Amino acid sequence: MITPRSWLPIPLLSLLLLVVWLLLVRSLAFGHLLLGSALAVAIPLFTYRFWDVQPRVKKPLLLLRFILRVLGDIIVANFQVAWLIINPWQRSRPHFVEYPLMLEERFTITLLANTISLTPGTVSANLRMDGKTLLVHALNVEDEDELIAEIRERYERPLKEIYEC
Repeated sequence: MITPRSWLPIPLLSLLLLVVWLLLVRSLAFGHLLLGSALAVAIPLFTYRFWDVQPRVKKPLLLLRFILRVLGDIIVANFQVAWLIINPWQRSRPHFVEYPLMLEERFTITLLANTISLTPGTVSANLRMDGKTLLVHALNVEDEDELIAEIRERYERPLKEIYEC
């Protein structure tokens, strides 16, 4: 029996692909709608076997709070980096930090690494092969332990609660 799930494995992704296609071609002509719909069905259908299983969000309200926190941190970090750049008398203290991970799932580790990289002034540079340590470069580090504690409390613990419990 053919079910919608069998030919449309990820409906939200298909919808997103169709919208992106229509925005790229900047047209609602029937041909573009038809081609965009075909791509929106075909791409997830042929590629979903290669994807890791996505963990369920166990605490959606905490996820919303996490997203808002990250957006706020991005705004604040932009101002901090700008202030560091426009003040020539203030010396930055760039530093690489070995961040020990509590997270175990690849998906949540990826989310943490991306969150760190999205925040101006920090970049996740490398995940060790054992998956236990993330190498983070920060533009201005006064105390390495303080940076580790801040990442753990602001990003890693909420991600662990949201996805891994």
